[in-house]
Amino acid sequence: MRHQNRIILSALFVVIGVLPFVFTSSYHISVMIFIGIHAMLAIGLCLLMGYAGQVSLGHAAFFGLGAYASGILTASYHVDPWLAMGLAAIFTGLVAFIIGKPLFRLKGNNLAMGTLGFGIIVYIMLVEMTDLTGGPSGLRGVPSLSIFGFTFDKDIKYFYLVWALALLFLILSLNIVNSRVGRALRSIHGSEIAAEMLGVDTNKYKIQILIVSAVYASVAGSLYAHYVTFLSPPPFGFKLSIEVLVMVVIGGLSSVYGAIFGAAATTLLSETLRGTVPKLLSGAGGEYEIVVFGVILMVVMIFMPTGLTSGTLNLVRRWRQEKALRVETREAEDGNAVTGVPRVPEGRTAIEDN
Repeated sequence: MRHQNRIILSALFVVIGVLPFVFTSSYHISVMIFIGIHAMLAIGLCLLMGYAGQVSLGHAAFFGLGAYASGILTASYHVDPWLAMGLAAIFTGLVAFIIGKPLFRLKGNNLAMGTLGFGIIVYIMLVEMTDLTGGPSGLRGVPSLSIFGFTFDKDIKYFYLVWALALLFLILSLNIVNSRVGRALRSIHGSEIAAEMLGVDTNKYKIQILIVSAVYASVAGSLYAHYVTFLSPPPFGFKLSIEVLVMVVIGGLSSVYGAIFGAAATTLLSETLRGTVPKLLSGAGGEYEIVVFGVILMVVMIFMPTGLTSGTLNLVRRWRQEKALRVETREAEDGNAVTGVPRVPEGRTAIEDN
């Protein structure tokens, strides 16, 4: 791992470690738990979209599959929660492998529509399979996580569990993008035809990164299920897929670190909208939230196509370069004044002046 990554990760560990002592209320800690869960989703989608260049509008489906698989196994069949989490991840990865082959025959907008259709199908199944999922009434009795008699029954305990796994996924993702696989993914993003001409098995890498992304979402879903201990279909609909997409775009499509920033910004914005929109517009619901996220997505993609984080850093970098250039020009002019050498106007030479 690069030295720069070690410094950033160390800073993240310290910041995350002290956050519960700065924001001590249960509400704030709960929001930070959801930020950690969303960060896992955003990191996985960042690998799929930002590095492999494959659009997904149905990522909430993997999140829902992981949550319901873990919830059903524990609540209905009394499987150990940690084993259920692992089985849910395997099941979701298998689903990603099965749908990946036909989906990746599609390109561009068709691929986006295909993933959107997959998300809608999964959502309808969660609603209609009432005997298994509980349908609109929900699935109750999902147990809390525990290990060796230590139960994660308090928010602060669950906060550290969620963020430990989120940082683990971050480290795994950094290793992926800085490896031969990461270079292959970037080549696919640049041009699939060129990558294939260079001997890259594009279909294999696309399916592999889809499976990794799906497993990340599945684990996040399992953590969500064992935190809220009650599951119903609405949180796993199209709205969540758009929110995760906005997280990745805000953080920067090709920035794994930015995915965490995007998850924090989008989750906090969602919480703010949930409290303010009904006060501004009587009878307003979640449909206004998705309108706001849609507008943010359009604005960022038009003015900062590399993402808000990367775009801001590029603007700062450009400003510094322009400032350094102005300083060099001023120093050169001052030096010419001191030495008595006249400044040659642009477009002319000293020979022409003579």
